[in-house]
Amino acid sequence: QQQFDSENEILRGEQKIDRQRTMIILTAAVLLLLALLAVGLFGRYRYIRNTNRIISEEKKRSDGLLLNILPKDTAAELISHGHVKAKKYNSVTVMFTDFLGFTRYADDLPPEELVKAVDYYFSRFDQIIERHGLEKIKTVGDAYLCAGGLPDPSIDHPERIIRAAFDIIDLVKKAKYDENDLTRFDVRIGISTGPVVAGVVGSMKFAYDIWGDTVNCASRMETNSEPMRINVSQYTFELVKDKFDFTPRGEIEVKNKGKMRMYFAEPPESKDSKRAFQGDASLIV
Repeated sequence: QQQFDSENEILRGEQKIDRQRTMIILTAAVLLLLALLAVGLFGRYRYIRNTNRIISEEKKRSDGLLLNILPKDTAAELISHGHVKAKKYNSVTVMFTDFLGFTRYADDLPPEELVKAVDYYFSRFDQIIERHGLEKIKTVGDAYLCAGGLPDPSIDHPERIIRAAFDIIDLVKKAKYDENDLTRFDVRIGISTGPVVAGVVGSMKFAYDIWGDTVNCASRMETNSEPMRINVSQYTFELVKDKFDFTPRGEIEVKNKGKMRMYFAEPPESKDSKRAFQGDASLIV
């Protein structure tokens, strides 16, 4: 009996050891699974965090690109609502510029040289337009279109457009004497004031554009301008005739619009020169 009890005691001890071993193995297995789960969750967290960072960076980049092609408020509306409501502006001043003889240059110049020259001018036009608080609309070939009075309405947009036009003329004049190998152009400018409709077109490539007779009139002013001159419409002239000197051109026949009164805006220095001459003349008398 004593031997039997001893054997049972040994058996119970072995069973206890087996249970402890099993418990240790199960605990180790659970800990291993928890560790693997933690590693997996951490990896998932890092993946989600990196993905969110990439999405955030891409969104900032996308928003930045929109701000480069759309006015700030218009871009914000597109981002928030997915579309932009077209708006009518009752008073906007529109300016067209065009390089003389560009078609001939485009046929004769190497592509790289042509693009380099156009970029030289247009990138500086952009700086001038921004400095005067105007809105670049688009470029088409060698034509540059901008406007004042939108998307934020203002009352001095005709004056700011004309001052920007003078700066463009000065830039083009000075570019002729820059020591570089760029092809030089003369520019022709047309300006008109009136109502326009503005909106965003396109679904894959967005473009902010303006439409209306005022845009067509500004284009006609440019077409009927002269090299290195700023040609303005009758209504624009009436709005700023006390701000600048103008040379009346009378009525000129315009394609699809009949006869229109036009005026050349004279640079400020011409007024100063005129006053200086009158002062000298009075001294002589």
